[in-house]
Amino acid sequence: MPVIKRKYFINELDKALKVHPVVALLGPRQCGKTTLAKQYGNLKRGKSTLNIYHFDLEDPDDLARLEAPKLAFEDLLGLIVVDEIQRQPELFPLLRVLVDQHKKRKFLILGSASRDLIKQSSETLAGRIRYIEITPFSYYEVHDLHKLWFRGGFPNSYLAKNNENSSQWLTAYVTTFLERDIPNLGIQIPPRTLRRFWMMLAHYHGCIFNASEIGTSLGVAHTTVRHYLDILTGTFMIRELTPWIENINKRQIKSPKIYFRDSGIFHNLLGIKDMHALQHHPKLGSSWEGFALEEIIRSHHAEPEECYFWGIHSQGELDLLIIKNGKRLGFEFKYSDAPTLTSSMQLASDTLKLDKLTVIYPGDRQYRLTNAIEVVGLENYLLEIFN
Repeated sequence: MPVIKRKYFINELDKALKVHPVVALLGPRQCGKTTLAKQYGNLKRGKSTLNIYHFDLEDPDDLARLEAPKLAFEDLLGLIVVDEIQRQPELFPLLRVLVDQHKKRKFLILGSASRDLIKQSSETLAGRIRYIEITPFSYYEVHDLHKLWFRGGFPNSYLAKNNENSSQWLTAYVTTFLERDIPNLGIQIPPRTLRRFWMMLAHYHGCIFNASEIGTSLGVAHTTVRHYLDILTGTFMIRELTPWIENINKRQIKSPKIYFRDSGIFHNLLGIKDMHALQHHPKLGSSWEGFALEEIIRSHHAEPEECYFWGIHSQGELDLLIIKNGKRLGFEFKYSDAPTLTSSMQLASDTLKLDKLTVIYPGDRQYRLTNAIEVVGLENYLLEIFN
């Protein structure tokens, strides 16, 4: 299987380790964190005499070595890589002591849970740690938009020999995630229950999240449903877009929208086996919208707290609002041949005082609808950003 070099993340990692004694690479399982750490290690070995040590908390031998972690770490100088840190969050306070002891000792920790899920333990490293979220492959890394859309960006899915192998891997991934990864985070929810919830979310992809409605279907309280969503968000499976509330005298939407972050997992849950089936599926437009939205967010390196959607009940909405570096960038996603100006677009542009509103669609033409609203093909937009 070919190895794709992830230049952006390697550069970010290198910059972070020059400033912070601890850097955490966080992202979903199997998204390439370990491969990236090895690529970085090989790069540094070729340019310096830096000692690099690797501990995998899923390896029984490494677990045995870390029964007395202080003894295992305190004689090591250089870069110490600890994989699957969420399995032993009690290591965080020790890391603080160790990096304070010696400036030539740095830690690169890899985890499959978000900052929020490991927050209590990682707070001991405040001021010493930098978090970098590692995503599955993006268009910038693979340059095949249609394949990436259908298979998603997980390396073993994207690089599979054919769609059948990709689908088989995704099915096994979902099962492992539910039956092993979630319990390993200390979250005790029956896998069957979480699977049912996940399947229901597939029908809310790109829609307003209604906890009460889902709770009624599952026979649980809306607070329980909210907890389930927090878990899938915290393990990088679901993107929850917070509504932006503008200071206007209008009845604005105040519930979040949700999207599957990986289009391959979304298609697998819907039972879509090939592009032909996707093109005839009622969720085709929602699938493309979620895929394009994720690529746009990644292309701008926008943090979750910089991403919103906005809407006024029964009047219109904006699919994505990125507020970053003092700019308000609006995006609409249209799976159509030639999007035209709508009152909703004009309302969003005027009400939110957008610096720019870009309508993203699957085509390759680029044209203006107004001075402030432009239609751009997804691939062309990404190429323009990357170049």
